[in-house]
Amino acid sequence: MLTVFSDNHRLHHGCELKDGAVTPSFENPQRADTVLARVRSAGLGDVIGAQAFDRACYVAAHSERYVAFLENAWAEWTATGKTHDALPLVWPVRDLAIDREPGFIDGKLGFYAMDAGAPITAGTWQAVRSSADVALTAMQRVIDGAPSAFALCRPPGHHAAREYMGGYCYLNNAAIAAERCLSQGAERVAVLDVDFHHGNGTQNIFYDRPDVFFASIHGDPHVSYPYFSGFEHERGAGAGEGFTLNYPLARGTVWTGYRQALSDALGRIVAYKPDFLVVSLGVDTFEGDPISHFKLTSDDFLRLGADIAGAGIATLFVMEGGYMVDEIGINAVNTLQGFEGGR
Repeated sequence: MLTVFSDNHRLHHGCELKDGAVTPSFENPQRADTVLARVRSAGLGDVIGAQAFDRACYVAAHSERYVAFLENAWAEWTATGKTHDALPLVWPVRDLAIDREPGFIDGKLGFYAMDAGAPITAGTWQAVRSSADVALTAMQRVIDGAPSAFALCRPPGHHAAREYMGGYCYLNNAAIAAERCLSQGAERVAVLDVDFHHGNGTQNIFYDRPDVFFASIHGDPHVSYPYFSGFEHERGAGAGEGFTLNYPLARGTVWTGYRQALSDALGRIVAYKPDFLVVSLGVDTFEGDPISHFKLTSDDFLRLGADIAGAGIATLFVMEGGYMVDEIGINAVNTLQGFEGGR
């Protein structure tokens, strides 16, 4: 299986506000480098760099003003004399204005953020743009006839919505890849999110549309980040009603329980008859992951890949979460090898 990767991911690593303290982010460059090392040591296939795509590809999944914010945020931040990581100060919650973009960077950071887990640093824009280009490059290979490809994206993307960042995510790589399929003539695309955390951003982007089917298997939002989305009753709206499916699972879920949800999701996806499948591949469902609480083993990821292969759909895997750094490479590549073996 072809892997697409960019060294530009190392340009981004900042701090986050977590558990009441500002600390270095769990989402760090070692994650992607560990996965890449495993791709190579396992002989998964060729590794290529990303080609550059036009920013219109990012706007297709987001908005012009949001992409412009990401492009310019660091310059606006440093123009105030600050040189440390930029984090939000205030959020437009409840009855505050939620549609009007502020004119000052402190306001913009809160306006375009869901949490304080997506810092803006000097290298953030170049890193997140390259991450989206990784997904687009890999997706184009699948569009052109490859049965599968792996976009080793960093930063991840599935918490990034049409107009907000959060959860280490800025541009939604999976959604941008899905939009690329549609722009190239696909009629229907499915996105399967197997990250431990609900793919709230992907859901937000496609919630009222029938041309992208979104299914997410994740920790119950009553007790799991992002807390405010991913409930079972969220099934889409308007023309998109019935094209969103959420499978919130309990703490301590093991493979047998997880597989039941996966089987149902894949059955619904196959019935949808998509031209392409995009898998948001988070491996933070692994037992012992420091910010998650499922109990999948490394061998379970082989089974996960094989089950996805059984759907028989041309598939792009997009790297999302996974924070047990020693095992992240094993688990990601196990999924891909399981998929290859299950075809």
